Amino acid sequence: MVRAVTAGTGSRQHSGSPQGRYPAARPPSVAEGWSLTRLTAPSPLFGANGLRTGPDGRVYIAQVSGSQISALDLATGHLDIISPKGGDIVAPDDIAFDSDGNLYATEVMDGRVSLRDKAGCTRVLRDDVPSANGITFHRGRLFVGECREAGRLLELDLNGGEPRVLLENVPLPNAMEVGPDGLLYFPVMGANEIWRIDPDGGVPECVAGELGVPDAVKFDPDGNLVSTQVQTGQVLRIDPRSGDRTVLATLKPGLDNLAFAGGRLFVSNFTGAITEILPDGTTSAVLDGGLNWPLDLADGADGNLYIADGTYFYLLSGDGTPRTVGMLFAPGYPGFLRGVTAVSPGEFVVTTSNGEVARYRPGDRESDVVASGFDQLYGVTVAPSGAVVVAELGTGRVLSIGNDRVDVVASGLSEPVGVAITADGTCLVSEAGAGRVLGIGGTGTLLDGLQRPQGILVLDRHVYVVDAGAQELVRFDLDGGARHTIASDLPVGAPPGVIPKPLRGMPPFSGPQGPFAGIAAGPDGTLYVSADADGSILALRPMRPES
Repeated sequence: MVRAVTAGTGSRQHSGSPQGRYPAARPPSVAEGWSLTRLTAPSPLFGANGLRTGPDGRVYIAQVSGSQISALDLATGHLDIISPKGGDIVAPDDIAFDSDGNLYATEVMDGRVSLRDKAGCTRVLRDDVPSANGITFHRGRLFVGECREAGRLLELDLNGGEPRVLLENVPLPNAMEVGPDGLLYFPVMGANEIWRIDPDGGVPECVAGELGVPDAVKFDPDGNLVSTQVQTGQVLRIDPRSGDRTVLATLKPGLDNLAFAGGRLFVSNFTGAITEILPDGTTSAVLDGGLNWPLDLADGADGNLYIADGTYFYLLSGDGTPRTVGMLFAPGYPGFLRGVTAVSPGEFVVTTSNGEVARYRPGDRESDVVASGFDQLYGVTVAPSGAVVVAELGTGRVLSIGNDRVDVVASGLSEPVGVAITADGTCLVSEAGAGRVLGIGGTGTLLDGLQRPQGILVLDRHVYVVDAGAQELVRFDLDGGARHTIASDLPVGAPPGVIPKPLRGMPPFSGPQGPFAGIAAGPDGTLYVSADADGSILALRPMRPES
């Protein structure tokens, strides 16, 4: 017997647009004797990156990790999906419009620049622009920047000819704009400066330095430069003539871009938050932020739940609000987090999408690389011997890392994702590509007939597996071999009817990115699941019989 669960239960509700990013066909349901609660509200977006006001007055929002572009109606708060997940545009990072209303998007992970015309047809303009990121259109000319360590500034030929190189060897240029003086302004993240250059060529000039890692620039109606600072969360107004600067607002770090619409200023955050900066310096939430994926989960030694969300590492507070304890660009952050396990108070072992295993102490803002050079690491656990065990999806291996050596525990696997250790020391691995859970070391197949098993957990004498393909949580009895479906129709994996396209990564920030519906257990036996499809955290609890 199963029991339907009303979507959206939990302590914290989304206060912005009612639309989510995941069109669930049915609410989750749980087996008799279980309850399900949402600890965080679903996310309306897959994060928020490039912003641009379109010719229709709506604010268009690029979402890298979700391969989606949405349009926000400022009057109604309504969100429309313009380019959907699984569509022709992959990992859009920034957008621009020409005078005819055609949309141009940089696809940072595929090194492409695409055009989506007013009829909704998309074609690739260039596919040889590594880390294509910042983009702007000015008087019939299209400019693009490569956000990499030795990036270029380019003018693309709209007729298909070779690009013209304005500048080379720029350390991480980002979202750009042509100013009232006709010069092209762009942030240089690697130098912590904002530069400008004549679009026809010449020597670049530094406009402002010693900032908070600027990642976007636009111009206000008075001709002042306005820039978001990813590390400090500041929104700065800078006089391009004198360099004088004013702090318009200080928000949560992770700001990515900005747009002016009818004289109003809006900024985006990696979390998906869209915030209006009002003239008096106050702010107004237009869209609430949320979790971008989320990925793996860990029950900390302090009894709190921790969430690996790629660019952020969160502690889930009692009121259901994720509290940031680490983020990309902050000191000591080991990189784009994927797998996580707690090893001692304040210390975690993590895997990153850059192929590293690290010990991370967020409270001290420190991390130490244990091993590196791997191909798409996912789940991580620690064996009783102290060795770190990881799943390496790219090579189909399970590895044991310890005492300055790496041992291959298993090889030839089909997309290994999750790992766990049983009480007797047996290593279990979920093979997403084979649809099974395998016991390594002679145990053989423990559980098969799954679709895409990902997160895996051993609790008492049971194994719990998140099957992202079937959207189920399955329990397997290690003693009797019984199998039970604990929950169904979970918001994990891809949305219905969507086949996601690979996210190839964006060096130096991350390697290939992919989903990972993780699972963890609290001290009281509560199961926590990463609902990566709708961006929420679920809690499943066995219900105690009434006395």
